Amino acid sequence: MSTPVEELTFEAALQELESVVAQLEAGDLTLEASMALFERGQKLAERCNLQLEQATLRVEQLTADGEIIEM
Repeated sequence: MSTPVEELTFEAALQELESVVAQLEAGDLTLEASMALFERGQKLAERCNLQLEQATLRVEQLTADGEIIEM
């Protein structure tokens, strides 16, 4: 959890997000630890969403004949 969110690949961010969700669901953390983990999870989710949006734009731009195909 020490790597800045902005530096994570999509796969790494998603894997860490899944871990965060599992830890929060377990309910074994203090309120303070849960809040810190929740905030990290929010940042990870935003990172994943941003990367998915960027990938979608690239796919649309790379289609043949310059056509934009909505997904």
